[in-house]
Amino acid sequence: MDVVVGRIGRPHGVRGEVTVEVRTDDPEQRFAPGSVLSTDPAARGPLTVAGTGRSGTIAILRFEGIADRAAAESLRGTLLMVDGNSLPPPEDDEYYDHQLIGLVAVTAAGARLGEVTDVLHLPASPVLSVRTPADIEVLVPFVAAIVPEVDLAGGRLVVVPPDGMFTDPEAAGPGDPA
Repeated sequence: MDVVVGRIGRPHGVRGEVTVEVRTDDPEQRFAPGSVLSTDPAARGPLTVAGTGRSGTIAILRFEGIADRAAAESLRGTLLMVDGNSLPPPEDDEYYDHQLIGLVAVTAAGARLGEVTDVLHLPASPVLSVRTPADIEVLVPFVAAIVPEVDLAGGRLVVVPPDGMFTDPEAAGPGDPA
């Protein structure tokens, strides 16, 4: 299984460099010159890292065969991936995104809230995107106070949602709190 380690953003300059949203805790290794990354969509890769850099807090990559701004622009939005089998096991209470996606979110009492469909990496903390049975996306901060238990073997995680987190605002009647 491939694991997403980054997403290509906008071009940086005119020589084919791109900004990258880093989704790995080891960018130096994942994006080292010579690293070969598979891509989604697959037709855009594989890409071989030719050089790395930074512009403030933004990661900058250059790939072999991508020599100008137009070629760099054609890569915008591409996911960069590595083989999940090549990754070391995560530390206790740490998870790779692919381990969380597909887990069923349940309350402490076992009531089904939905399924984890994505993991967003925001500055404060990761956020789980949970799709409810009513097909509504609910964003759940992935912090121990709200997600106290992850059971990979059982295919579920426990969510202790704050009041209103899983309330459908469309279902509220006139005058009802949303």
